[in-house]
Order: sequence, then C-alpha cells, then structure tokens
Amino acid sequence: MRFSRLSLIALLTASVNPLVWPLTARAEAATEATATPEKSAEVLPAITVSTVSTRELTDIVLASGLISAVEEVQVAPLIEGQQIEAVLVDVGDKVTAGQVLARLSPSSLELQQSQLEAQVASAKAQVAQAEASLVEAQSTADEANRVNERAKALRAQGTASQAAADQAAAAATSANAGVLVARQQLESAKANQTLAEAQRSNIELQLARAEVKAPVSGEITARNAKIGAIASAAGDPMFTIIRDGALELRADVAERDVMRLQPGQTATLTLSGSAEGLVGTVRLVEPVIDPLSRLGRARIGLPVGSAVRSGMFAEASIVIARRSVVAVPVTAVGSAEGETTVMRVRDGAVDRVKITTGIRDAGWVEVLTGLASGDTIVTKAGAFVRPGDRINPIPADAGTN
Repeated sequence: MRFSRLSLIALLTASVNPLVWPLTARAEAATEATATPEKSAEVLPAITVSTVSTRELTDIVLASGLISAVEEVQVAPLIEGQQIEAVLVDVGDKVTAGQVLARLSPSSLELQQSQLEAQVASAKAQVAQAEASLVEAQSTADEANRVNERAKALRAQGTASQAAADQAAAAATSANAGVLVARQQLESAKANQTLAEAQRSNIELQLARAEVKAPVSGEITARNAKIGAIASAAGDPMFTIIRDGALELRADVAERDVMRLQPGQTATLTLSGSAEGLVGTVRLVEPVIDPLSRLGRARIGLPVGSAVRSGMFAEASIVIARRSVVAVPVTAVGSAEGETTVMRVRDGAVDRVKITTGIRDAGWVEVLTGLASGDTIVTKAGAFVRPGDRINPIPADAGTN
C-alpha cells in the first residue's frame, strides 16, 4: 500500500514538469532582458536660435495731435463807427502784406477833413497877421527907444525938461511891452496852426485806415466782415490770416519722452486718411507738462505749401537717434528676478545672461552690455528652457524655411 502511494507521486511529478518548465524559462528570460536593456539614443528638444549681429536701429518717439497755424493774425478795423462799404477777399484767398481787404465808408471823414482844411487855412492867416503885428510893434518900439535916448541926452544938456524925458521913457516902455504881446500872439497863432494841421493829419490817417489792409502775407482762414455792417474793434475780427501760410503739428508727447526731444529733430507725419508721409522738423518743445494729462507738447513745423489743413489730426514719429548697434530680436529678451536677460547657447548648452538694452526698433532691441556680435542666443521659447539644459539648436533662418 505504501509503494503504490509513492508510485502515484512519481507519476504526477513526471506528468506536470513538462508544462511548468517552459513557463519558468520564459519568466527567467524576461527578467534577464529587463535587467540588462539596450541603451537608447538621447533625444534633445529642437529650439530656434539666432546669431547676435550688428544692424542699424532708429530710436523714435511717437506723438500725435492737431495741425494748427504757427501764427494767426486777426485783422480788426483801426477806426470805429464806419460802415463797411466793400469786402474784397474771402476765405481761402492768399494775400500779401499791404493788400486792401475791405473798404469802410469815408463820407463823414471827408467832411471832417474839409472842416479841418478850413481851420488850417484860418490858422495860417492868423499867424501871418500876428507876424505883421510883431513887425509893427517892433518898429514902434525901436522908434520909441530912439526918442527916449535923445530925450535923455537933451535932459543931460539942460535943453529938455524933465517931463519931456519922462514922457519919452514911458513911451519906450510901452512900445517894448507891445513887442512882447505881439510875439506871444504870434506863438499862439502858430500853436493853433500846428493843432489844426495835426487834426488834419489825423483825419488823413483815418481816411487811409478806411481801407482795411493785410498786416502780413498769408492765407485768409476766417471772414466776419459783411457789407453794410458797422466796423468795430470790440467785436469779432474782420479777418483771420495764417501768417505766411505756415502750419505746425502741436503734438502731445509722453512725459518720459519730452526730455529726449530737441529742436531740429526730423519727424515723419502720417495724416488721417493719407498713405503718404510728410516730413517735418521739431521747431519748439514747450517747457511745461500738463498737470492733468501728464503730457508734454512739441511743435513740429511743416513745409509751406504742403497739402494739409489746419485742424487735421496727424501722428508723428520723431527720430531721436539712428546708429549701428549690436541687436537681438525682441522675442529673445526676457526677465528674471527683475533683470533683463537672454538665453545664450554655447556648445549645445543654455545659460542665462544679464543684458542692458537701449534702442527698440521694429522688433529688434539694442544690447549695450552682456553680449557680443557672433554670440548664439535662443530666439524663441526661452521661457521653456533652463540654464544648463542641452538643446538641438535650429538656426532662425532654417526654422522659417
């Protein structure tokens, strides 16, 4: 009975071993393969890079504003209360200095002129009469003085009475006083003549001012004068003239840029609705900043005769500097810990470099310190790599093709 139990175990063992052995062999083979895998090739991220180079950049300040006259001259009547008889110009006309713009009625002034002419003639007659009176008084005084001298001599000789001598002296004194009176009358007559002539000159000046003339050359931009109205300097000006037709852009500039502007700098203007640019020159930088808007103002002179109008809106690009510099793309510039940085590539490895920037122009940034021409930098995706990472650098030109 014991033999037969052992025989059964032997038979079972012999029947199971052919199935267990292949499974065990496979498990051992898998374990061995996992324990000693083949070494795979390293895959590096493809990153676009570019070479730092030298290029010409332009530093510009952007501004905008309205076009206005450099100087507006308002023409008002120089005499009051005269009716406007004729208006000879209109808005848009170009005039020259001294050109007659309007005429005022001269009727009342001509009447006053006639009256003053008569006063001048009368004053001249009075002067002539006073001059004749002075000559007569002087002659009488001379004769009286001679009689007085003879009477004194005769009295000294005892051949003339004292009464005769006293009478001759009194006559001489009276005659000399008459000369003084005559001279004062002559001076008064001359003063009256001078006054009458001055009044006549004033009327002649007013008659000349009855023609309203342009004080400067330029273009008429406003006309308030109307035929039949009474001219007065208290109301609106009769005409407004842009002196010499000179226009300027009064451009608002950010406070941080005002100190960078200087007279003489070139500005390119873009007009609303026009594709063509217009070149002007900064002629004045106003010395104040608006306390509310925090904007400064630059006045940019425009070429005379340009096809612009006062009141138009324009944008200006003011050239501050133009020079050849070491530059990198804007996309390559980042920041770390409050510093401006770029990711430089050397021997396939990335490191972070602190830089100092300058001019920014059309997607490029000037590098003042930190890089040199010929260095390789990460153009894009700098935020996705860290110092020490190894990359597969792809030149920017190749990356765009």
